[in-house]
Amino acid sequence: MWPGIALSLEITQTLYSKKSLFQQIDLYETRQHGRMLVLDGIIQLTQFDEYTYQEMLSHLPLFAHPSPRNILVIGGGDGGILREIGRHEKVEQIDFCEIDEEVIAVSKQFLPELACGFDDPRVRVHIGDGNAFVQEKTAAYDVIIVDSSDPIGPGEALFQKSFYEGLKTALKPGGIIACQGESIFMHQKWVVTLARMTGELFPVQAYANVQVPTYPGGSIGICMGSLGPELVRPARKISHSLQDQLKYYTPQMHEAAFVLPRFAEKLLEGR
Repeated sequence: MWPGIALSLEITQTLYSKKSLFQQIDLYETRQHGRMLVLDGIIQLTQFDEYTYQEMLSHLPLFAHPSPRNILVIGGGDGGILREIGRHEKVEQIDFCEIDEEVIAVSKQFLPELACGFDDPRVRVHIGDGNAFVQEKTAAYDVIIVDSSDPIGPGEALFQKSFYEGLKTALKPGGIIACQGESIFMHQKWVVTLARMTGELFPVQAYANVQVPTYPGGSIGICMGSLGPELVRPARKISHSLQDQLKYYTPQMHEAAFVLPRFAEKLLEGR
């Protein structure tokens, strides 16, 4: 995906390597970054910095919504997003849809600090195509989080306009979506495409940037759309007990994530 660019991490042990029905799954022990999950040769997470992505993709939409009760998560078989959603006591139900159940099994075996998210009794797991799942829902969710892999292989369908139209239909009035939005440095064409789609479909749209050292370019984007609430500021205060559990997200980081470098502003403005 990144011709001419490489990120190198020293591997000390291969813990798992197998091709599932959908993709190649590898789980490594690294010298400096703990365990690392790789799908089709692309780093998905390391224990060293997984919290940056998991916290921001979860808490940006959850705190932008004034009262999130019903949540849908598409993708993210490691369980990290579920772990973060579970910290919100007022959430009543979490539907989770993942196409590759082997990713869940591998994560439960080797990444229990993320896969603990599956232990939440509010979680209902659905194994299947997230695109097909969301097309069957109407006004069902306050927040939808799409923790997709990159737009190749099984994740490709989750970057199409028909999928985003389905996300909008599946939201309750005032609902919010937050989707893995690629990198403003590495995948500018995809960033523009995602921002354009959400801008056409949602009355409120925003793009956030999050630091993740072990992703190529050192950052990842979160593309968001809202049927009402503003996105760039939290709608609720965070409790001291919840804040103490987090390593990256704060109300200040919430607002700062939407402050983009000038080249990215111009990119999204179409100039």
